Amino acid sequence: MISRFFIDRPIFASVLSIIFVLAGGVAVFTLPVAQYPDVTPPTVLVTALYPGANAQTVRDTVAAPIEAQVSGVEGMMYMSSQCTNDGVYNLTVTFKLGMNSDMAQVLVQNRVSLAQPVIPALVQSEGINVKKMSPNTMMIVNLISPDGRYDSTFLSNYATIYIKDELGRLPGIAGITYLGQRDYSLRAWLDPDKLAALNLSAGDVVNAINQQNLQVAAGQIGQQPVPKGQQFQLTINTLGRLTEPEQFGDIILKAGPSQPGTQPAPEASTGQTSADAQGSQNAQGVPQAMTTGIVRLRDVARVELGSQQYDQSCTLDGQPSVALSVYQLPGSNALDTAAGVYAKVKELKTRFPEGMDYRIVYDTTPFISESIHEVFNTLRDAVILVAIVVLVFLQNWRAALIPLIAVPVAIVGTFAVMAALGYSLNNLSLFGLVLAIGIVVDDAIVVVENVERWLEQGLAPRDAAYRAMDEVTGPVIAVALVLCAVFVPCAFLGGVTGQFFRQFAVTIAVSTVISAFNSLTLSPALAAILLQPRDAHPDPLTRLLDLLLGWFFRLFNAVFGAGTAWYTRLVGGLLRVSGIALLVYAGLLVVTYREFKNAPTGFIPQQDKGYLLLNVQLPDSASVERTEKVMARIEALARDTPGVGHTVGISGQSLILNANAPNLGSLYVMLKEFAQRRGPTLTADAIAARLRERCGREVRGAVVSAFGAPPIDGLGTTGGFKLIIEDRGNLGLGTLQRVSDQIVGRGNKTGGLQGLFNSSRTDTPWLYLDIDRTKCAALGLSVSDVFSTLQFYLGSYYVNNFNEFGRTWQVNIQADPRFRAGVPAIRQLQVRSAQGQMVRLGTLLSARNISGPVSVLRYNMYSATAIIGNTAPGTSSGQAIALMQEIAGKELPRSMAIDWTELTYLQLQAGNTAMYVFALAVILVFLVLAAQYESWSLPLAVILVVPMCLLCSIVGVSLAQMEVNIFTQIGFVVLVGLASKNAILIVEFAKQRQESGASRREATLEASRLRLRPILMTSLAFILGVVPLVVSQGAGAEMRRALGQAVFSGMLGVTAFGIFLTPVFFYVIQGFGGVKHEGSPPKSTEPPP
Repeated sequence: MISRFFIDRPIFASVLSIIFVLAGGVAVFTLPVAQYPDVTPPTVLVTALYPGANAQTVRDTVAAPIEAQVSGVEGMMYMSSQCTNDGVYNLTVTFKLGMNSDMAQVLVQNRVSLAQPVIPALVQSEGINVKKMSPNTMMIVNLISPDGRYDSTFLSNYATIYIKDELGRLPGIAGITYLGQRDYSLRAWLDPDKLAALNLSAGDVVNAINQQNLQVAAGQIGQQPVPKGQQFQLTINTLGRLTEPEQFGDIILKAGPSQPGTQPAPEASTGQTSADAQGSQNAQGVPQAMTTGIVRLRDVARVELGSQQYDQSCTLDGQPSVALSVYQLPGSNALDTAAGVYAKVKELKTRFPEGMDYRIVYDTTPFISESIHEVFNTLRDAVILVAIVVLVFLQNWRAALIPLIAVPVAIVGTFAVMAALGYSLNNLSLFGLVLAIGIVVDDAIVVVENVERWLEQGLAPRDAAYRAMDEVTGPVIAVALVLCAVFVPCAFLGGVTGQFFRQFAVTIAVSTVISAFNSLTLSPALAAILLQPRDAHPDPLTRLLDLLLGWFFRLFNAVFGAGTAWYTRLVGGLLRVSGIALLVYAGLLVVTYREFKNAPTGFIPQQDKGYLLLNVQLPDSASVERTEKVMARIEALARDTPGVGHTVGISGQSLILNANAPNLGSLYVMLKEFAQRRGPTLTADAIAARLRERCGREVRGAVVSAFGAPPIDGLGTTGGFKLIIEDRGNLGLGTLQRVSDQIVGRGNKTGGLQGLFNSSRTDTPWLYLDIDRTKCAALGLSVSDVFSTLQFYLGSYYVNNFNEFGRTWQVNIQADPRFRAGVPAIRQLQVRSAQGQMVRLGTLLSARNISGPVSVLRYNMYSATAIIGNTAPGTSSGQAIALMQEIAGKELPRSMAIDWTELTYLQLQAGNTAMYVFALAVILVFLVLAAQYESWSLPLAVILVVPMCLLCSIVGVSLAQMEVNIFTQIGFVVLVGLASKNAILIVEFAKQRQESGASRREATLEASRLRLRPILMTSLAFILGVVPLVVSQGAGAEMRRALGQAVFSGMLGVTAFGIFLTPVFFYVIQGFGGVKHEGSPPKSTEPPP
């Protein structure tokens, strides 16, 4: 027997345990820290820009060809795209969990390249970017000017030139985007009247800039081969690409004699005409027959170094700001990445100009570190509570020390295996360690308690250890095999459920194996050394313990002895009415089924992560200026709300809808630290409800929705749910809008749902220009020239590039603001005919008001709209899914369909996987016990008690008003092993007694009486070990409470049911077997010589 070997060699046993501790102690410092295992599916983002195009044009010319190629790319789960009226196109392709993100990017890049030949040239010149990145912002770096000396343009470009690339090179950074971006651009604000007076068009300006602002490769003088005797070889350089606004102003648009009958150039916008202008006119301003002159760009345009974008603005706590949104690379360590950003920005600050500073108020990583810290606190509290239980039951510091030594050996040793498997220190793996404490202590308690029992009978410590290990080696091994049979199958699950279960299950399984090994080696060796015979003289510490707690121990023993006698009599009575007990058990099975069927279901619980995200929507076509005023009011209101620390506002963009529009806004509301938000009125949900109420009452002219953080970063931008309505029958955006509005209206009136809104806005005011193509042909105009004129004057046309500050920036032309303020201004624009005559657009087109979308959403290539909403307090995500599907079923026409996306998609995909795991765990436990006992019937005495732990667990979860989510399902699997463990202690002992010649009834009663103390001791150790989970507060408390409540309730119930029902099951099954002695021949109970 292995235990005899180590009882005789205690130093050898100690060395093995020390090796476990050393290996784990070294490994723990190498383990990365994360909130969860890698459960976020890889995502690839495709972005493009079509300047001047509206959402429908982007959809037809950019989205359609790209998505036709990308659709069906290997490993894709779904794709979603957004086309907006500022010409921006964003496509997010989400891949299956486990797909290599680098390979996903390459596959998408290859598919996009196939679509490029049919994409407009202007879009290709802007560039189509394909990046792998998490769709969630990890942190935001805000640049501010406290004294107001720097505007947003300066801050934005300082960030581009000196900060963005420095941060982008840090490990773990996938990409950086801007909030309130203001890239430099050489702006030529054209005066259409002056151009027309000089018989020039905007196309002439584009051609002139293209011809005179280009990079020149002029070559060299004297480069070989040359005639003999060449002494020098000189590189040639000349002014090619321009850099200064003055140089662009000098670009020549026209030179030579002007055409007869044309009007002279009006005075330039700067008040100065070209110094090179030549010609004459009479006093009445009538031109002479022929004049000569040179027209430069500055004569017909205002040239300046401006911004490429003016559509968005950003604020920090109401102060103008520019923000850098930092995205984490999938699979990287969030805490290390964030630490790198903090260090780099701190270093860069030393070079900031005076009057400029930075703030980082939005950071998702403190929640991760705090939640991990809270789990470590739970681990500490669990050890303390377990130590108290052990001391109370064993009442001997020497005996209590042995199980407590087992804890660090098994827990710390597990870190070494975690490092070898590439696992991280996350909530799931640490939850496994918290629960493992009770299991680890259990094995050692069984050993020590049995040694103590033989010491009471007068044996010497070494002999008592021998005799005890003869009895408990089988149960210890059986328990270890059973727990491995429960948890190991979880390691082979796929999908997001598998990712959640795997590290948790493997952690417990490894710690259990180490614990079992420890219980067969170190624990009996220590018992033989530390424990003393009953007649031994007590040491000083024992006398002190007896002095302080002796009265309590004696009282406890008296009560426990009386309780044991009462329990034995009650079990004896149950054995007499075992048929009735089985009927009651059958009734409890029916109750268990009904409870499971009616229990609310969920996936990942909503969590207070320390921030909220508000979506603000003004009336259609509201200007950015109006949006900024409303956002300022909401920011002030938010900062005045208790529990709120900072705000980051964005006008002109909805982060939730992933859309840009002047009437949209977003607001990050950063809450104060968890330590400053104790109490139910300062939780994220309570603050969100208060903000909804105040905004609805005090903010006029805007719809404000408040959402919490997403349960899993990278799966959606907010909490709640997201339902996609797809137009599969091509009914049109108007019908899609109407149907989605009906679903939202009904949903907001349905109990259990709140805050529903949709992303579809198809009736926003547009202008339709009806061009008379016949008249164009009659006047010698091509329709393409008319289109180009509109694009040049109204669309912020990108011409080419210039270099400054070591960067490349865009050159853009556009009509001066006063020439694009309304329809009358459009009518005055002129285009040149084939005969050289200038024709006003007003003669060629008519304008009328129509409606169109703010943005166009496509989901898996179908035109779609997204309905985003929250669950009301007390409603689970599973109930919300059922409610929304019921509503959609009533409102959707046959040619439309629904699809869930993001976290809800994974929830539905996971389905009842966890319950299949539960069933598989029960089957494997049965098979392991059948192999060990060489019996098909005896394992039933262990397995039949398992449903009772589920009943008690589900009742406890329901009483706590929680849902059955993935954490409670993990708890169910844990309970299978724990329920079986307790039953094994009774069944194994009863089996040994029956094999020794005792009757079935005597064996059952004796096993129940002798095993009651270790069962209650180990069960209480486990139950108190999870109490810190049940009452946890702070970051991540929602996860800990979900798991803790399920395991706590289930373990309480299975302990109560198990100690009464397991003897009945054993008694009845052995009676049906009709064999008094089953299994191997009786073992010798003689002590070794």
